[in-house]
Amino acid sequence: MTATDLASAPSPGDARDRILAASYKLFGERGIRDAGVDELIARSGVAKATFYKYFKSKDDVAMAYLARWYDDRSSAIEAAVARHGTQGERALLVIFDVFDEWFRQGAVEVTSFLHVMLEMGPDHPLGRASIEYLGKTRDQLAELARRAGLRDVDDFAWSCHILIKGAIVAAAEGDLRAAERAREMASMLVERYRGSED
Repeated sequence: MTATDLASAPSPGDARDRILAASYKLFGERGIRDAGVDELIARSGVAKATFYKYFKSKDDVAMAYLARWYDDRSSAIEAAVARHGTQGERALLVIFDVFDEWFRQGAVEVTSFLHVMLEMGPDHPLGRASIEYLGKTRDQLAELARRAGLRDVDDFAWSCHILIKGAIVAAAEGDLRAAERAREMASMLVERYRGSED
């Protein structure tokens, strides 16, 4: 599943999804504070009354945007693991292949959780939601590590997540090999957490 698939335009009849599709690009490119409700309405092609029928505020749209990106991102990773038929340790490295594809497509939504957390701050509801989704990402990593038979899966998940977040920042800087570099480090990390500790 490509980033374009994740943010593809929904059918013309689904106003809520059109608003969310508009938010994907707008929030990803400019951030939440800089994007206004009027611009979301214009980009989604809905009436103002229709917008407020589905969302009470821009923050409500942003919360739905984060939830949708988390679901889409998690599903894409699980689908890639299943599609490649990978088992064990190799499944953990497929994650970096997925991010590599998104980075090369220039998928702006990949930075969403980090961007929103830093933009809004950890005390804002959207910042707290981003932190929660980042935690769920570590849970997903820990589960893949558990399936792979690694030890200290929670500790592994924190370390692997640092590599993913670093790759996201490096890709935003323009490093086309960010995911590839992170994948190489992740393979060493997998080796470190393999089997029982002496």
